[in-house]
Amino acid sequence: MVDLKLEVVVIPVADADRAKEFYGGLGWRLDADFPFDNGFRVIQFTPPGAGCSVQFGANITSAAPGSAQGLYLVVSDIEAARAELADHGAKPSEVFHPGAPGAQFRPDGSGRVSGPAPDHASYGTFVTFSDPDGNGWLLQEVTKRLPGRVDAAETAFASSADLAGALRRAAAAHGEHEKRIGQEDANWPDWYAAYMVAEQAGAELPT
Repeated sequence: MVDLKLEVVVIPVADADRAKEFYGGLGWRLDADFPFDNGFRVIQFTPPGAGCSVQFGANITSAAPGSAQGLYLVVSDIEAARAELADHGAKPSEVFHPGAPGAQFRPDGSGRVSGPAPDHASYGTFVTFSDPDGNGWLLQEVTKRLPGRVDAAETAFASSADLAGALRRAAAAHGEHEKRIGQEDANWPDWYAAYMVAEQAGAELPT
């Protein structure tokens, strides 16, 4: 099949300059701000480590401002991501996990349980925040992918923070591995690499 790469999502805003200030304040990369004589304007930002950007502006969509909801941002450390959002002027929710399936999408916050998912289960912990127009963003903590979501041959880490988190989890697991074998593992770099690739690809982890 031909590759179909999701590159941009359009979000509806009422005030392009206000939205530009907000997303720029989050530290997202400004890729473009092109105004045209006919009133059309396109502004593009890319979140850190993301392969997909967002666009907004003037005469770019007929959707009502603030109607984009459930926009996913996947992170490997939800507490660190929340703290960074707060430091940059957003007003993130507390860390929570859904008490019932789909509770993370309820705008009134019902069904949310305070704190991370038990054992920080991958895919189970969330934080929400909104832009000035009310477009809703959803941070989801993912540390181990479900099988088939990532090609192990193309394993990559989007940021140094993601790589550091993967190394910490591999180090903790390797410590348990050395306890089981009763000695130091001289081939720990190979073990780390196998663990990190398997975790990201959703494959069976080494023990």
